[in-house]
Amino acid sequence: MTILVTGATGGYGSAALEELKTLVPQDEIFALARSEEKAATLREKGFQVRIASYDDSESLEQAFTGVDRLLFVSGSEVGSRKPQHQHIIDAAKKTGVSYIAYTSFNKADTSTSPLAAEHAYTEAAIIESGISHTFLRNNWYLENELPLIQTALKTGKFVHAGGEGKAGWTLRSELAKLGARAVSGKFDFPAVLEVGNPLMTYQQLAAAVASATGTELEVVDADVATASQFLQDNAGMPQKVADMVAGSQSIVKSGSLAVEPSDIEKYLGRPFLTVEESVQQLLEK
Repeated sequence: MTILVTGATGGYGSAALEELKTLVPQDEIFALARSEEKAATLREKGFQVRIASYDDSESLEQAFTGVDRLLFVSGSEVGSRKPQHQHIIDAAKKTGVSYIAYTSFNKADTSTSPLAAEHAYTEAAIIESGISHTFLRNNWYLENELPLIQTALKTGKFVHAGGEGKAGWTLRSELAKLGARAVSGKFDFPAVLEVGNPLMTYQQLAAAVASATGTELEVVDADVATASQFLQDNAGMPQKVADMVAGSQSIVKSGSLAVEPSDIEKYLGRPFLTVEESVQQLLEK
């Protein structure tokens, strides 16, 4: 059996590789990188590397040759994913990949969130390909909230634009461990998993941060412009970046991430780290 992880130099892909080598022999694992330069660190860690770009069908076909199972980490370029992902699926079908675990979005096939459309397209294309699969419909990375958390700890004010929206915040590395188990072939995974921690509001997230750090925090429910300005003023963040961070909180506010998770313990072998534990781990890095 051979397994290939795409996006292997990113946070999710690299964490998945480390977990995978605890589950299967390392000589069965391949990592996909866009260039030899990016591949260097992976090679130093003993991984076999194949070079390809999501934009280059021919390179993907070469990279997937001889691969049985694929951990398909979605592309990072929102707006470009449909053609890129189609290249990957076409190459997987052409080279005889037997299984794909794909990092998707909660309720991708029915969600009205703008973020869901490219994932819905990809899920449909994988189904059409006839390749056996698991859609890992991941909720919100806790890492997305790191600027908010750090600024709150600095100022004593947890200023957010998420309203009463809920999310299942989870560390990227925890999600990657689940992905590694799915693609390993050692466990029986379903075709679809709604993935994340139990849902909570930003008010509850702030309480978890306060508990994890022993810091008293004042929670301020603001609009996007106010939350962005707070980051600019107190974290020295450029407006464009602050607008993006605060704007992402409106995705939570919309309710599109308020999706109850599947039974994660059944597939991971344990529950995800709690949000409080995850905050502690995130701040230690």
